[in-house]
Amino acid sequence: MPKKEDRFKEYITEDKVLKRVNQIALDISKEYFGKTPIFIAVLNGSFIFAADLIRAININCEIDFIKISSYSGTRSKGEARLDKDISVDIKNRDVIVVEDIIDSGVTIKYLKEYLLKKHPKSVTIATLLMKPEIAKLDFKIDWVGFEISPEFVVGYGLDFNQKFRNLKGIYYLGENESD
Repeated sequence: MPKKEDRFKEYITEDKVLKRVNQIALDISKEYFGKTPIFIAVLNGSFIFAADLIRAININCEIDFIKISSYSGTRSKGEARLDKDISVDIKNRDVIVVEDIIDSGVTIKYLKEYLLKKHPKSVTIATLLMKPEIAKLDFKIDWVGFEISPEFVVGYGLDFNQKFRNLKGIYYLGENESD
């Protein structure tokens, strides 16, 4: 839990996050009724969102994981790199990418292009957070939990140098921590 210091400011409460995750799960369950999509969770940040989302899904589904690097501290490196590939064949499958946050759009753009080369039936994207002011995308994000301002946030799986993922809500990280 964050200490009562000015370096953390609660932005989205745990209750609001969970309510929105459940709504996204309901929407996905309706859209994929009678199908068995495979969720591809982007490590490390989306693991909590993916776990809560999968538990709230009420259709058959599968899950796998992929790891992409594009950050150092609070800044995007401007390019993405594959660190861990998926372990299943997604050819002719409905794929739902589960992302924690879409910031500049570098990671999700790279990931979508990468997955499309594997010839899935479809690729859709669910993200907990999106920064529309800075995301440079030429495609639609199918499910967005919350649109947020450009400030750096932590909690609910999102980190700063691998710390603060365990916070239950979403918090702005103050100046003294992000330097």
